[in-house]
Amino acid sequence: MDVVEKKKLKVATTSLAGCFGCHMSFLDIDERLFELVQRVEFDRSPLTDIKEVGPCDIGIIEGGLCNAENVHVLKEFRRQCKVLIAMGACAVNGGLPAQRNHLPLTDILSEVYLSSPGLGNGLIPNDPELPLPLNQVHPIHEVVKVDVFIPGCPPSGDAIWKVLTDLLSGQDPRLGHGLIHYD
Repeated sequence: MDVVEKKKLKVATTSLAGCFGCHMSFLDIDERLFELVQRVEFDRSPLTDIKEVGPCDIGIIEGGLCNAENVHVLKEFRRQCKVLIAMGACAVNGGLPAQRNHLPLTDILSEVYLSSPGLGNGLIPNDPELPLPLNQVHPIHEVVKVDVFIPGCPPSGDAIWKVLTDLLSGQDPRLGHGLIHYD
């Protein structure tokens, strides 16, 4: 009798404008990571250190959009991933980085680089290697289609686990009472 191995799904992750706390919560699924790696293969992720995303079944993005590079990475991720997950408050609604949205970008840059002592030598950085800042921070669904949202700041490891195992089982993810909280 031949044993047919089930194909592992490819999963990729990235972080945009945020604190990387959602990736830390991803690690909070603890020993269940061993079960997960039996069912998925990681593409681009801090777990693999792969820098470019290839075709994937599931893409997980934390962080919002604060500069042109974030937008480029997001669009490439969406293009490569069958299912895109917005993980955490920054990806879902802009989170803490969006607190700057009520101020003009020129005022922020002036305060940081021209008014504060010791920063930038009185010059606003304009090196062509630096990504251009956006006037506002945006959640990712304002630029691309998002299939699944995992809210929280950060979401719990249990919430992330539930969404992933629902998707791996072919079910629509459902986060019930107790899995969504904001600490």
